[in-house]
Amino acid sequence: MDKRKNNSGTKGNKGGRPSKAEEQKLIEKLTPLEQEVLKKFEMNIKAGEKWAIELFFKYMYGLPKQQIEADVKNTGQIPIIQIVNPNEDK
Repeated sequence: MDKRKNNSGTKGNKGGRPSKAEEQKLIEKLTPLEQEVLKKFEMNIKAGEKWAIELFFKYMYGLPKQQIEADVKNTGQIPIIQIVNPNEDK
């Protein structure tokens, strides 16, 4: 038998986006580390770390537009479909 009617479900949005207050707390917690992180990032760029250079350019200039080349060959043949009404006299 179907037991869904006995399922009380959950309250709230358990797997959704965190509330704005939680996000603000996290920002406040991480803000003092900002200058230190930027210094380390700069050191990695100057050291020639590929991941740091790629990350810098992705955020500064964005990703290039992806172009997809469509290779469609037109044979010039179009199928002809004829609809026949069975009640119509021939």
